[in-house]
Amino acid sequence: MISKYKSLKEECLESNMKLNELGLVLYTFGNVSAVDRNNAVFAIKPSGVPYEKLTASDIVVVDFDNVVVEGKLKPSSDTKTHSLLYKQWKEIGGISHSHAKFSCAWAQSLMDIPIFGTTHADHLTTDIPCTSPMKDELIKGNYEHNTAIQILETFEEKKISYKEVEMVLVGNHGSFTWGLDAQKSVYNNRVLEEIAELAFMTLNLNPNAMRLKDSLIQKHYDRKHGVNSYYGQ
Repeated sequence: MISKYKSLKEECLESNMKLNELGLVLYTFGNVSAVDRNNAVFAIKPSGVPYEKLTASDIVVVDFDNVVVEGKLKPSSDTKTHSLLYKQWKEIGGISHSHAKFSCAWAQSLMDIPIFGTTHADHLTTDIPCTSPMKDELIKGNYEHNTAIQILETFEEKKISYKEVEMVLVGNHGSFTWGLDAQKSVYNNRVLEEIAELAFMTLNLNPNAMRLKDSLIQKHYDRKHGVNSYYGQ
């Protein structure tokens, strides 16, 4: 019998394989999910399965309360983070999580990534936010669920829109990115890693590097995302 979630699971598999192909994953340290809003479920990589062995039939489908709807394997340990973000942010269609090297280094440094150049400004107009370290009581509690709460609170405190800023660093942990679909979330994860590396190199070359001028930030963002956008590569 063909699964009603066949296309969803295939989308999820393809996106997970792309995350690995782009060099954003070491061993099994990462995951991508794809949501089906009509059925209020999402597909996610199973926990601990090597990418070279991953198939569409391995992908697990869960609802927004983290109940397995389809699949024989255990869903990713980060499933509760994904589910709460889907619940709260209604317009995202996919989420990626990775421990890519430069993104993770910034997360471990508990630093926002400053906007130094136009590569950054082509994608967002703000620094890339990093959450504060998780409080002990939250670590001892529902850890993965509370990771999503960290993200949500950071965006609320900094008055950032998840529709514009589709990426975040979780302090001491790694990155989460999202988009209108799973493939866009992977794209954003790779962009985040590139920006993280460029910012690291910038500060090594010039510890006093200046933030990009506001006029350049707005120009580069608008020409790609504005009402009269015209830029594409």
